[in-house]
Amino acid sequence: MSDRCFGCGILFLCRWDSGTNVGEFDGHSRRVLSCAFKPTRPFRIVTCGEDFLVNFYEGPPFKFKLSQRFVLTVSADKTAKVWDIMEDGCGKLRRTLASPGSGGVDDMLVSCLWQNDHLVTVSLGGTMTIFSASDPNKSPVSFSGHMKSITSLVCLLQSGQNVILSSSYDGIITRWIQGIGYAGKLVRKDSTQIKCFAAAEEEIITSGFDNKVSVLIGMLFHFSFEIGLSSRYPVDVGSQPMGLTVAAQTPELAIVSTDSGVVLLQGPKVVSQIKLGYAVTTSAISPDGNEVIVGGQDGKLHIYSVNGDTLTEEAVLEKHRGTITAICYSPDASMFTSADANREAVVWDRISREVCLLNLVKLKNMLYHTARINCLAWSPDSHLIATGSLDTSVIVYEVDKPASSRITIKGAHLGGVYGLAFIDQNSLVSAGEDACVRVWKLLPQ
Repeated sequence: MSDRCFGCGILFLCRWDSGTNVGEFDGHSRRVLSCAFKPTRPFRIVTCGEDFLVNFYEGPPFKFKLSQRFVLTVSADKTAKVWDIMEDGCGKLRRTLASPGSGGVDDMLVSCLWQNDHLVTVSLGGTMTIFSASDPNKSPVSFSGHMKSITSLVCLLQSGQNVILSSSYDGIITRWIQGIGYAGKLVRKDSTQIKCFAAAEEEIITSGFDNKVSVLIGMLFHFSFEIGLSSRYPVDVGSQPMGLTVAAQTPELAIVSTDSGVVLLQGPKVVSQIKLGYAVTTSAISPDGNEVIVGGQDGKLHIYSVNGDTLTEEAVLEKHRGTITAICYSPDASMFTSADANREAVVWDRISREVCLLNLVKLKNMLYHTARINCLAWSPDSHLIATGSLDTSVIVYEVDKPASSRITIKGAHLGGVYGLAFIDQNSLVSAGEDACVRVWKLLPQ
């Protein structure tokens, strides 16, 4: 028996080495959905199917050991059940485990595992819940994450804990805490897909494929993130947002870029909506909210000063040879970085608006990716700049050292890197197409 395996759908038994069919199973009137084989003596097989039956199989010369007679099953009714299999082959229900959640379709259970004292269930929405087999009164622990590619990433360094917020295309915003891990998902009233988002203090601003920008006010640092939402203000910007950034020192100010212009927001109100004479690809607002940089499809950087509800063009910078894909100000507001689809990143001095010159080192040869740069991030001390690319890698540069001293993280995310944020000077968070969030420790070279 140990050299045989079995399949499900139509259940049959076969040898693992030759694939020879050595028997079929009856007892199900409809398609078999799952099966499990106990690989130690006494051997035992349990199956479940679309006919709502759970069957147990044994045969001579095998005996059923009473100390291993319990079976865990899960169902689309959002419950898990522990069965006691009697010696006559009948099952007696011993315990029912309710799936935590709102009771929606995503809470339907699709898989389970009994590992030592842990009863593990997996829901359709990707939430894994661990129950105690020996202590029915012990509260279950839930883990989850993203099931779609991550589009944006924000790190909030407040309230004595490092909070990471990540959003994916399916509209899910997940909260993580450094040293703890998963700490909840934001439950919204709708399931609008998210293109990009930003966060500051107690607010989250999202922009989606419905041409709307929403300001969500909730307790971001409260452990019960699922119920932290208190208000929602949708603002129609007229077309699909291309980028979204918040002024760090004045978080009530935000800039939203569309394909034809920019929208300046103050809280949930539109302060200014300006149409520009070129194709816009991304934008950024300075930490003090006094300056806006708009990147175009023509590879140019347009710098505007913010005067009340108007934007006045101050300069146009030409250095890039491809479409501008990302712009990011340094935390001390003395520099800003831009990146393009031609794989190049450039660090600029904000005052002179020239390629930055620190310690006689020109940071203009940051051309080490092999595909489009998708995202940028500065360290809190404005000393490091990280770039994430479609080539799956992350590169970290020191602004006062040559680009040749860079740190390269190859294969950071399968399919490309789409989000970067620094936790501190030595820790970098990345997210990407593979729906994963990773924390990297940067070691000195």
